[in-house]
This record gives sequence, C-alpha cells and structure tokens, in this order.
Amino acid sequence: MRLSSIFIIAGTFLAAAIASLFAASFAVTMIEENSEIDVRRSLDDQDLTWAEVHADGLRVFLTGTAPSEASRFLAVSSAGSVVDAARVIDRMDVQATKGITPPRFSIEILRNDAGISLIGLIPATTDRDDILEKLEDIAGNGNVVDLLETADYPHPPEWDAALQFGLETLEDLPRSKVSIDAQRVEITAMSDSPDAKRKLEADLARAAPRGLGLVLDISAPRPVITPFSLRFVVDENSARFDSCSADTEAARDQIIAAARAAGMAGKANCTIGLGVPSPNWARAAALSIAALDRIGKGSVTFSDADISLVAAEGTDQSLFDQTVGELETTLPEVFTVHAVLPQTAENGDSGPPEFVVTLSPEGLVHMRGRISDELLRQTAISFARARFGSDVVHNSARIDDSLPRGWAVRVLAGIEALAQLSNGAVTVSPDRIVVRGNTGNSDASAGISRLLSDKLGEASRFTIDVTYQEQLDPVASVPTPEECGAQIEAVQAERKISFEPGSDTIDAGARNALDDIADILKKCGPIRLEIAGHTDSQGREVMNQQLSQARAQSVLNGLRERRVLTSTFTAVGYGETQPIADNGTEEGREANRRIEFRVVLPEPIEETETTLESIEQDVAADPETEADDTASQDEDTPDDEN
Repeated sequence: MRLSSIFIIAGTFLAAAIASLFAASFAVTMIEENSEIDVRRSLDDQDLTWAEVHADGLRVFLTGTAPSEASRFLAVSSAGSVVDAARVIDRMDVQATKGITPPRFSIEILRNDAGISLIGLIPATTDRDDILEKLEDIAGNGNVVDLLETADYPHPPEWDAALQFGLETLEDLPRSKVSIDAQRVEITAMSDSPDAKRKLEADLARAAPRGLGLVLDISAPRPVITPFSLRFVVDENSARFDSCSADTEAARDQIIAAARAAGMAGKANCTIGLGVPSPNWARAAALSIAALDRIGKGSVTFSDADISLVAAEGTDQSLFDQTVGELETTLPEVFTVHAVLPQTAENGDSGPPEFVVTLSPEGLVHMRGRISDELLRQTAISFARARFGSDVVHNSARIDDSLPRGWAVRVLAGIEALAQLSNGAVTVSPDRIVVRGNTGNSDASAGISRLLSDKLGEASRFTIDVTYQEQLDPVASVPTPEECGAQIEAVQAERKISFEPGSDTIDAGARNALDDIADILKKCGPIRLEIAGHTDSQGREVMNQQLSQARAQSVLNGLRERRVLTSTFTAVGYGETQPIADNGTEEGREANRRIEFRVVLPEPIEETETTLESIEQDVAADPETEADDTASQDEDTPDDEN
C-alpha cells in the first residue's frame, strides 16, 4: 500500500516535470520568434534591409554586409532599442571602401612690387626647392613668401606642364596673380598700354601647352586723350572717321551706331580713354553726326567741347541753316558748335580764284580753295600748324597751276594775318586780301595792316574788317572784384551752401553751387576774399564759433580741390554773433546758418594836391624842418676857405 503511494507520487512529479519542460520550450520558442520579428520590423523601418536577423534563445544575431561603418552602427543601435543590447550579437561585415580620391593640386601666386607670395597644395613629388629658386630669381630683391602645403598622392599627368607654364609667365608680369592647376591656368595682370595688352595676350596664348585651359584677365590703363577729339567725314567716296574717342564702351557703341546710320561701312576704330569734357560726349557726337548726315557731305570735328561743322560746297543754304539751328538747340550743355558753309561761285570754277582760311571760335582752322602747287600746299599746312597747333588744322585746298605769280606769298601772309585774330576768315584773291573777324587785341588792325604792307608791299590792296571784343581780351575780360562778389551772391541767392546737421561736411546737394563759385573765382584772378561761417544761436557759443570756423575752412578746402588759387583767401568763423534773422523761428535759424563770401577791397588812398604854396605853408608851420634842411645843405657845401 505504501509502495503504491510512492509510485503515484513519483508519477505525479514526473508528469509535472515533463509538463514544465514542454512549457519552457514553448516559452523560449515564443521569445525567439517575437524578438526576431520585432528586430526585423525595426530594421526595415530604417531601410536597413541588408541586415539579416537570427534569434537563438535569448540572443539575437545580426549578419549581413553593411555599406558603411555608420550603417553597421545604426543597425546595432536599432536592434538594441527593441531587445536588451546585451542580447544583440554583431556578426555583420562592412563593405570595403574605395580608395580615397586624391586632392586637387593647385597654386595661387601673387606678384607685386613687394615680392612674391604663393599658397596652395602641391604633390609631394614636386620639387618645391626648384619652385622657390625660380621665384627668388624673378623677385630679385623682393621677398618670396612660401605658404605651400604638400600631399603624398599621385598627381595628374598635366600638372608638371601647367606648373612650368605658370612659373614662366610670371617672369613678364610684375603686377599679377597666377592661379595654376592641372587643367587650367588663370592669369590676372596689368599692362602698360592697350598695344602691350594685345601683344601679351597673343604671346601667352601661343606659349600655353596644348590642351591647357587658359583664362586671361589683362587690364590696360586707359590713355589720357587731350584734347578729346572726334572727326567724322562724309565725301564722294565714303563716310568715315578720321579720328574717334569715347569715354566708355557704351559711348563708343552709341557713336559708331550713329556713324553707321550716316552711311559708314566696315570696321570703326574708336579709342576709349580719359579726359572727356562731359558725360554727354556720346550724345553730342551722335547728334552732330546725324546733323551732318542730313546736310549731305562735309565734316564734323570735335575738340573737347568745341564742335566745328563744315558743310560741302554747294550745300543748300536753307537746309544748312535749319539743320544747324536744330543742332544748337538739342546739344547738351557745355558743347558749342561753329558751323561753316563755304560760299562759291554758282558756276564752279568760273570767277576769280580764291584761297580761304577760317579760324573758328574753338580754334579749329580750315583751309580751302586753290593753291599753286604741292610744295605750297605742304608749306601752308606746316605754317598753319606752327601758328595754330598740329591737331586743329584741316586742309581741303586743291592745286591749280594757273594761279598768278606771288600767290604763295599772299597765301602765307593771309595765314599769318589770321593768327592775329581770335576767330575769323581771310580771303586771298589775285587783287586783294580781305581779313574779317574778331579779336581781343585793340591794336590788331594796325598790326595786320603793318604785316600785310611789309609782306606784300605798300602798293598792295587789302581790306581789314576786324572787331575788337572786350570779352576776348585776356586782360579787359577779367571781372572786377566787385563783379566777382556780385556773381557769387547771385549763385548763393539760388543755391545755398548747406552742411550735414551738426557737421562741417558740405551737403551733396550744395556741391554744384560750390562748383559754380569755383568757376567764377577762376576767372576773377587774384583777389582778397573772406569766407565767413555763421550759425544760429542754438547750442553753446564756443561750440557754434568752432563749428562755423570748421565750415568756412571746409568751403576753402573745397575750392582748393577745384583748383582755385586760394593764397589770398581766409576762412573766418563768426558763430552766432552776426545773425541776419530772428533766431526764435525755424526760418530765422535756417537763414542764420550760412556761408558768406566777402571780397576785401584795398583801402582807398586819399589824393592830395601838392603845390609850391602848400610846401611853403608846411615849412612855415614847422620851422625845425627848415633848420634841419638848412643844416643839411651846409654840410654838403664845400669849404671854400680851404
């Protein structure tokens, strides 16, 4: 009975153990499956599909080949967020990486008067000492600053040729920057002139290795053109430029477009330079070329802001007058036009022969008509250039071998007579010379008469119709100090010289007024002038005086910058001591803040009449003077007794 109980109890325990074993096995299987599924889902959510998951008991194994170390680490982290990280076993591989890309080798070299500096990355195989030795030879006494880095990587096959070319170009470029890499060399440099720029660009292009990209940025200083000139001619053969100047590329394009509209064909050469008399140069040139096109044939010549328009012989007078009138009204400020319509006989060569030479108010000389031979033509041109300047003489006279004897003497005498005028014309004919024009020399008529009599003989016939104009007289045309002061006051009445608030800096809007005042003072010559600064009464008196002094000095400095001779000028600050309006109102304070120009006139000398009677009265009033004079005379008288 007892044995039976023992078997029953043992069987019960055995059954329980077997049941527990099955339960534990089932539980482990469930944990494995759940862990694997959850880790797989987490990896898929992060696009880590390359990773394989396998659960063995409580451990989770990750296998597969990660594209990078970062991806492998992300997969481990993702699995560790689902199960205990200690249960995650990493058996993943990382995909082998490609070789590291070699760096871009390049050098940037800067050369100036101080020396040469270079920075960049070069291959370790490049002979660095050789580079520095070449640059030291180029720099001469200048310094060579080496900021190069090296890298031990293979370099492109084109590197050595590009480096050699870049170093060679540096020798001829004293102010430059050269950037070198294996495929391209960029050069930024300055040349001495446009011609030097073109030659340098051509030489560099020829010397560049085949296949190397060459980028050039060569700048040339713009030439100073004086006078700033342009000459456009339309004749039977063509419409063309004899000379052309422009201040910008846009101005050049505008001028050339006007010339093409007037019939010019082919390539036009228009020099871009400095010295333009007005920013409206291109507009004035285009208008003048268009006017010449409407007239027909002739020439238009610019010398700075002076324009000479000469029509061809036979041009219709009404068309000429209308066109010139329209041009005069449309030209920008500063530009003035002198128009010439040559007068000829109706029947061409019929009538007496003439030689006419004209001098425009702008100083342009035009010779037309007839001369006896080529020798006289060249002599007349040379003589006129010697008198008026080589750049202002234009000749259109033709050769006529039937002219009377003595024609050469008459032509040269006429040119010399014209040189006595400010502007005018001389007409030479076989029996008479006619001189007409304007002058600033009151003795010009007498001088021309003596000249022609001396050159042609006293029996020669000539007519002199010369008008003296005071404004052409370099002495008489100078305004008096009082007139200068009045002109300055007129400018200030329209435009006040103002300053930035609380400052001695002239307001931008007042600079035009200062320009006009400077132009007046340049014509006035040496005068004594006080530039007075005034303020309102706001603020401390000492501060106002200092501010007014600074403002007056600022105006004086502004005149100096405009090339006005200021040695006889003074700047005085009066502060608030001389108001001209009520400081209690804003309008009054504005009026008191001002700059005044006061011309300082010399003190008049009192005139006294000296007569013998007045001297005797002075002596009688001062007997000591008479005694002194008598004693002085006694000392100077020789001693007869000795």
